[in-house]
Parts: sequence; structure tokens; C-alpha cells
Amino acid sequence: MREIARDVYQISLFPRHGINAYLIGDVLIDSGSRQSFPKIVKALKNKKLSAHALTHAHPDHQGSSKEVCEVYNVPLWCGGKDAEAMETGDYTDMIPKNNISSFVDKQFRGPAHPVDKQLQEGDEVAGFTVLDVPGHSPGHVAYWREKDGVLILGDVLRNMNYATTLSKLAEPPKVFTPDPEQNRKSILKIAELKPKLITFGHGAPLTDMDKLYKLVDSIS
Repeated sequence: MREIARDVYQISLFPRHGINAYLIGDVLIDSGSRQSFPKIVKALKNKKLSAHALTHAHPDHQGSSKEVCEVYNVPLWCGGKDAEAMETGDYTDMIPKNNISSFVDKQFRGPAHPVDKQLQEGDEVAGFTVLDVPGHSPGHVAYWREKDGVLILGDVLRNMNYATTLSKLAEPPKVFTPDPEQNRKSILKIAELKPKLITFGHGAPLTDMDKLYKLVDSIS
């Protein structure tokens, strides 16, 4: 676990930033796959949590959420339109049906768990404001701290070439994204904020915003 901004820690749960979780204040954002819990415990050490929140309920982000909530005795928060999938395990509207997404789902998805709070645009989480940024999932949210321009983005964008694992800013793959056009609108929304640091579910943090604006130009 490493501090990347004030009170913001990156927890790399898969090699080369392949899957990331984040600690903002005393709230854990995302939990990786169902195999990730031991790494989360090791990273947190003796830190106490007050809550666990998701960017979205895809299997590589909610996989260890049930264990996190039960072991640390904390509530689970996620975007309102992802809550049903998290609570029931019904992912019909969450992930496109194809062989790749089905394989990832089977390998990574964790057990269902009750959602204590359905996050909405404007809610506050550990000093961050919740943003509604759907497309990659119906209830995808991001976390924005305006005073220093830190954005916890989840999978609205990725900063990784999945084939090489090298850094590359790109849209999320369509095989995992039920509404790519809506996701593009979410990309444009976050670019208007003019962030200074963006963190991703997949890939290293980004401070070179020229890369963001070039991508925006290419999809506008």
C-alpha cells in the first residue's frame, strides 16, 4: 500500500497495477476479486475501517466485499443502480454476455452482500464527492475531491494495455461495458472537472492530463 495523495492510498491487488483498491481516509474503495482478501488484510495491517464503498459491482471490484464487510464489521455502499446486482447476484444488466466476460465473472465474482447505502450524485464519502458516471455499469460512481483535484475513477477509463500490462489510457473494453456510448458521456463529464490526479481500477495513477484531453478529443 502506498500513499499517492493526502489520505489516499493505492492497494495493488494484482501485479503491475492490474487490479487496484484504494483507501481514502478510513473507507476502503473496491475489493478486487474473491481471491484478493488476504492482500487487503496485509495492506491494511492494523488500520480501522468505517465503511467499504464500491465504484461499481463488477466481479473484479466486489469479489472480496462480503469478507471485508463481515471481518471489519463495516457497511457496504455502492451506486444505486448496481445495488440489486450486489445484493442478489443477478448480473443480467451489469455485464455483456460473451465468453470473456463470463470467464472473468466465473473466476472473480464474490458472494452477494446487502448494500447499506445506495450512493447518489453529491453524496460525500471520506471528504470526496460521489459522481454518477454510468456506462461501464448502470450504477458506476466515481469519487472526486475538488480541493486538490484527486479523482478515484474506477473503470470509466483504464490506464493499462491488457495485452502488455504497460500504461496506456483507454476506454474500458466493450466486452465488459454494457453501454459504451453512455460511458463516453461519463468520460466527457470527468474531463470537464480538470482533475490533477486520476486513479483507476486497472493501471497506474495518472498525472499527465494531456493524455486525458487527447483521448477526449478522439471520442468527441
